[in-house]
Amino acid sequence: MEKIASFKVNHDILQKGMYISRIDGDIITYDIRMKKPNGGDYLENGAMHTFEHLFATYVRNTDLKDGIIYVGPMGCRTGFYFIVRDKISHKQALDLFRGSLKFISEFEGKIPGVSRIECGNYLEHDLEGAKAVARDMINVLENWTEKDMYYAE
Repeated sequence: MEKIASFKVNHDILQKGMYISRIDGDIITYDIRMKKPNGGDYLENGAMHTFEHLFATYVRNTDLKDGIIYVGPMGCRTGFYFIVRDKISHKQALDLFRGSLKFISEFEGKIPGVSRIECGNYLEHDLEGAKAVARDMINVLENWTEKDMYYAE
């Protein structure tokens, strides 16, 4: 079988950040790496789940919502995939993610979509954990630019 693109990335040198994972026609997949791969520190399930609800809610309520395809965690628990249409530029995607980090880090109140009817695992959420992840990524991406969005060789 052909090796998929994400398995071709050298995870030994991959650092936290936001990367352009792949471009397929008009679809862009971003690799949002929130933890150092194989570093022994991974996203906790509750925090990751809450982060997902808030991240998805935020981006789907912006002027760019029609270009959003998917927001979801990686199975390895080191980050998220953010998939958009190419009508959203790399800079806009980065700015959109930064906006979501601010939103998550300051969020107060009831987490969107956490009733039994709305969520398949509604009891496993951690708002404070999601806020901590967001604050950490705000620091990681503070000086991040479009030129930083490419994997190191």
